[in-house]
Amino acid sequence: MSTAHSGRLTGNDRSITGFVMIAHAVVHTYELSIPILMVIWLAEFSVNTAVLGVAVSVGYALFGLGALPAGILVDRFGSRELVMGCLAGMGGSFLLLSAAQGVAMIAAALCLWGIAASIYHPAGLSLISTGVEQRGTGFAYHGIAGNFGIAFGPLLTAVLLLFFDWELVTALLVAPAAIGVLYALTASFDETAAVQTEPDGGTRGDDRQMSLSRFVADSRALFTVGFTVAMVVVMMNGLFYRGTLTFLPDVLGDFMPNIIEQLQLFDPNSPMAEEFDPASYLYAGLLMVGMAGQYVGGKLTDRIQTETGMTVIFASIAVVAVVFVPVARMGFVPLLLIGSLLGFLLFSLQPMYQATIAEYSPPGDRGLSYGYTYLCVFGIGAAGAAIAGALLSLISVWQTFALLAVFPTTGALLSVVLSKTGDRRN
Repeated sequence: MSTAHSGRLTGNDRSITGFVMIAHAVVHTYELSIPILMVIWLAEFSVNTAVLGVAVSVGYALFGLGALPAGILVDRFGSRELVMGCLAGMGGSFLLLSAAQGVAMIAAALCLWGIAASIYHPAGLSLISTGVEQRGTGFAYHGIAGNFGIAFGPLLTAVLLLFFDWELVTALLVAPAAIGVLYALTASFDETAAVQTEPDGGTRGDDRQMSLSRFVADSRALFTVGFTVAMVVVMMNGLFYRGTLTFLPDVLGDFMPNIIEQLQLFDPNSPMAEEFDPASYLYAGLLMVGMAGQYVGGKLTDRIQTETGMTVIFASIAVVAVVFVPVARMGFVPLLLIGSLLGFLLFSLQPMYQATIAEYSPPGDRGLSYGYTYLCVFGIGAAGAAIAGALLSLISVWQTFALLAVFPTTGALLSVVLSKTGDRRN
């Protein structure tokens, strides 16, 4: 592997890592606040899971579909300005969301959010892969920050909803983006400190003009057998990720005991009790466990073949998906255990596939390679929300989880295939 196996982060490494950690946390703060808001939208706008799932899927799809053009721009212009534009766009979209009067307006605001958010992953991950010498450690800390946002977003949203209407809450959520932009203005680093010019795709230069012919040529060079298989692998992750997490707060509510009565947190007839949703806090807690998964997964990328790691993790996720509902029905403690295991495994996979993409792509096309990656993860993967919503409206929760397990099972098998291709670039 091209990443060093030991050693501390350099000053440039720390500067880049801090920059992308803040931006990554903000992106996922918004992304995972949406499922919490969906619980309210289902009741307020009298729609079923299938209709709302499709509406939300459009925004989530653009989160991925926009990654490809964003990746092209990253290879041409660099990451800093694009990340700042991403943060500003996401804040503006949530301000628009606060004025939504129906599902159509919600869908429109989330479309704008998806377009802005799509910029981040190609820019941030390309920056780590070309600027951070300790790549695995950089991916690990980057992932931890993402999971902080993933957990903080739902938690912050749930707490604010105890005191304010959802319209005001979405307006208040503009603040994280504003903080991110202010920090970005102070960051200083060398974006290409960790790579050297290579014959098959050197570092970004001014002579790399944007054109259709250049895009086609770079894409053809990028899509080796190994890279193509890797794209399908990350697609399987995206479909399962979006399929499970989008409706998980609603699903968890079916397994939760009456916490308010058992713990006597509030008067059961008080307005606070009416607004308090224990499932939302459990959801945030399970996502926070993913921070440990991100750290472990990131560190392992410097120590084992990432294809092997993905095979083991995908297979474990498939097993957890099949047994999730039966175990959750055993009681609150089993629900905590199986949910925590799901969160740990699901997010330990992310640094594994991120490092894999770096191994199967040349440095000069990292933006493009991560553009394709998140086109698959969040673009095509967004269909997972629509699939899960449709399944939940037609069959039981257990049957839904069992069918969703097809995705990680396929991912495990393809990871084995990937390990046999032998065409790593680095």
